[in-house]
Amino acid sequence: MNFSGKNVLITGGSRGIGRAIALAFAGRGARVALNFHRDQAAAMATLNELGNSAEHLALKADLADPEATRRMVELVVREFGRIDILVNNAGIYRAHPLPETSYEEWLDAWRQTLDTNLVGAANLCYLVGRHMIEQRSGRIVNITSRGAFRGEPDHPAYGASKAGLNALSQSLARALGPFGIGVNALAPGFVETDMTAGLLAGKSGEAIRAQSPLNRVAQPEEVAAAVLFLASAEAGFTTGAILDLNGASYLRS
Repeated sequence: MNFSGKNVLITGGSRGIGRAIALAFAGRGARVALNFHRDQAAAMATLNELGNSAEHLALKADLADPEATRRMVELVVREFGRIDILVNNAGIYRAHPLPETSYEEWLDAWRQTLDTNLVGAANLCYLVGRHMIEQRSGRIVNITSRGAFRGEPDHPAYGASKAGLNALSQSLARALGPFGIGVNALAPGFVETDMTAGLLAGKSGEAIRAQSPLNRVAQPEEVAAAVLFLASAEAGFTTGAILDLNGASYLRS
């Protein structure tokens, strides 16, 4: 797959899955704008890894802030001229099990999670989608989760936000298809990143790996490869799809 001449906006692009996606697109000729929220050092390290970093952008924005999101998209369009691919990867995963959480903590967890994972992604789909309508082309890939299907008892807002993002992806696939825009969702299971390394190395690591008959978890590069396919010309007739990438750790009908 060749992405030469394509411009890509990736949220949560400084570490883990987002970093792998950014490297994969840049390695195939794309110009990358990677968004980050707090970790500027990690974002700049990833930017430098992309090669010819003057061609790429690292942009700080809190996606729970609609105005910050709007300014970020306007800056990318101004610098790049167009956005061909949007990858909504940013998300938060905050524990708030109902039996052990106060009402105030419950409300705060839902507000923070939905504002970033669902409303923030929806706002980006709107802003970039309107831009893509003018171009009469584009690809949107929303990173969701197997948690949207299997349930997240300790992280219910996360599961609900990802289920909402699946539904949003399918709704937008119908709405934007007439304009030549494809919209898909990718639902990974557990992925090995720097943020999960400690958990995988601990007592729970064996049980987590055993959830899959492959007895392992996904690598970020495997998620990136699936994103590249969904964003590619080869997937031109693939829109409105939700692609599972969980090593058969959860099977849905």
